[in-house]
Amino acid sequence: MITGDPTKPLIVQSDRSLLLDVHNPEADAARVDISPFTELEKSPEHMHTYRLTPLSIWNAASAGWNENRIEKALSKWSRFPVPENVSYEIGDLISRFGKISLHETDEDLVLFLKVDDPNLRSELYSSRKIVKLLDHTDGGFLINLIDRGHIKQELMNIGYPVRDEAPLVKGDPLEFNLREMTLGGYPFHLRDYQEEAARIFHGNGNPGSGFGTVVLPCGSGKTIIGMAIMKLLATNTLILSTNVAAVHQWIDELLDKTTLTREEIGEYSGTRKEIKPVTIGTYQVLTWRPDKEAAFPHFSIFRKRNWGLIIYDEVHLLPAPVFRITAEIQAVRRLGLTATLIREDGKEGEVFSLVGPKRYDVPWKELEAKGWIAEAYCHEIRVDLAESLQVKYAIAAKRHKHRIASENPLKIPIAKQLTENHREDAILVIGQYLNQLKEIADTLKAPLITGKTPNQKREDLYQAFREGRERILVVSKVANFAIDLPDASVAIQVSGTFGSRQEEAQRLGRILRPKKRNSYFYSLVTRYTVEELFAANRQKFLTEQGYKYYIESWNEQSNY
Repeated sequence: MITGDPTKPLIVQSDRSLLLDVHNPEADAARVDISPFTELEKSPEHMHTYRLTPLSIWNAASAGWNENRIEKALSKWSRFPVPENVSYEIGDLISRFGKISLHETDEDLVLFLKVDDPNLRSELYSSRKIVKLLDHTDGGFLINLIDRGHIKQELMNIGYPVRDEAPLVKGDPLEFNLREMTLGGYPFHLRDYQEEAARIFHGNGNPGSGFGTVVLPCGSGKTIIGMAIMKLLATNTLILSTNVAAVHQWIDELLDKTTLTREEIGEYSGTRKEIKPVTIGTYQVLTWRPDKEAAFPHFSIFRKRNWGLIIYDEVHLLPAPVFRITAEIQAVRRLGLTATLIREDGKEGEVFSLVGPKRYDVPWKELEAKGWIAEAYCHEIRVDLAESLQVKYAIAAKRHKHRIASENPLKIPIAKQLTENHREDAILVIGQYLNQLKEIADTLKAPLITGKTPNQKREDLYQAFREGRERILVVSKVANFAIDLPDASVAIQVSGTFGSRQEEAQRLGRILRPKKRNSYFYSLVTRYTVEELFAANRQKFLTEQGYKYYIESWNEQSNY
C-alpha cells in the first residue's frame, strides 16, 4: 500500500505528468520550484498539469540543474514517492546533455565532435542524415565549421543535445560605457537580476558561454540586459527585432543609456540600409525576397561586418527562414531575448540548438513582488453570444466559429464600459480582426493602429499616448511586441489569435512597466463557444507564472 503526505500539493505520475493542486497553500512555492524543468499543459480551476519533457530537462541542465536538484524539488513537494521510472528518465535525459560535445581543432575550418561512447558513435554513423556531415577520427568525428549548426540540429532531433565548447569569434572591437545618468536626466544602474543575467550569459568568455536565451517578462528591462552584454563583449553588434518601432526604440535606449553616438548606430529597415558598428534591423526586411523561389537578398547583412554578437529580440518570433542563416553563423555570439520560449510553430528545439539554451530566467511573480514590474489583475469576462449570430454560429465550420465568437458585437459596449470604469488609466484595446477594431475605435472615438498604419503615424500615436495626449489606443497585433508604453495600465483584449500562449503573455506585458497604480488585463470571451477553449489555452503560460484569472460573467454593475 502506497502511503503519502496529503498536505503536499504535487502528484508525480509515471507518464511524466505532474498534477499540482492549486488550492493547496504551498502550491505557489511548488510552482516556482518545478517551473524551470517542466512545461505547463493544462490549467483548469482545480488541478494544473505539468509535464517533464526532454527540452524542459535540457533547458534546466543548461542553466545548471542536475539530476539530484530536480529529484530534490520533486520529492519536497510530492504527495507520494516519485515513480522509479520517472527518476530513471530524468537521469537518462540529464545524462544525454553533454554526451556529445564540440571542440576546436588545429585546423581553422574544422571542429571536433567528441563522442566517448563507442556505441553512440556507431549510432551516429548509422544515421543517413548525420553521417554525411561526419569524418571519422579517434574519439569522435571531424566536422566542417559551416556544419556546426546543422549537426547540432540533427543531434537534437535524435535526443542528444550538443554541449558546444568550440570558441566563438571576438568580432571587431567597439568600446563604450553605460551612463550613470541618462540623457533624460535620470539616475541609471543595472538591477541585480539584469547584472546577473549578463554575467551568466558572458561566462567570463570561457568556452561554452556567449550564446543562449534570457527569458524575462515585458517591462523587466531585457533591452538593458542586451546593452550590458554588449558592453561586456565590447564588439560590433547586430540586433534584429520585430518592427521599425522596436528598431527606433533600441536606438533611443542606446543613446539614452550608453555613450554610443548616433554615428555608431545604424538602422536597417525598409526605408534605411545603414551598416554601422551597432546595426539594428527588422525580421521583416531580413526575410523579404522578390518571390518564393528567390534567395533572401538581405541575408548578406550577416557578412557586411565582422560581428562579434547578434541579438535576436523577441526570439520566440524568429522567422523560420532565419534559422537557416543562424545555423551557418554558429561562430558568432548569440543572445536571444524573450518573455516566453513558447513558439506556436513548435520550433523551440531550434531556438535551443541554434540560438542557445535558456541561460537565465526569473518567475514573473518574483519580479512583481520586488516592485520591478507592475502588479497585475487578470479578468476573463464571459459574454453571451448575440442572439442574431446564434444560428450562424451553430452551422459554421470550427474555424469560422472562432471568428464569429471573437467578433461578438456585445463585446463593444462592454469595452466601452470598461474604459469608462478606468477614467484615470491609460488603456490599450487589443484585438485580431480589423472590422471589429474599426467599430470599437469609432465607438470610443480613439485612434486605431493596424499593420496598414504608416510607421511614422504609429510612432506619433505611441508618443501621444506616452505623453498623455491620447488616453486610449485601439491596436491590432502589431502592438503585441517590443513597444514601450510605460504608462499603460489597462489592456482590454477583445479577440486573439486562436489559442496563442505567447500572444497572451506579450499582451499582458504591455501593461507591466512599473508604475504607481496596479494594472488590469481584461479578456472578453464569448460564453459557450470555442472561444472559451482557446482562451483556456492562451492563459496557460501566464498561469505557469503564477497569475490567476478571475472568471466572471458580465454585469454592468460589476466594479471592474
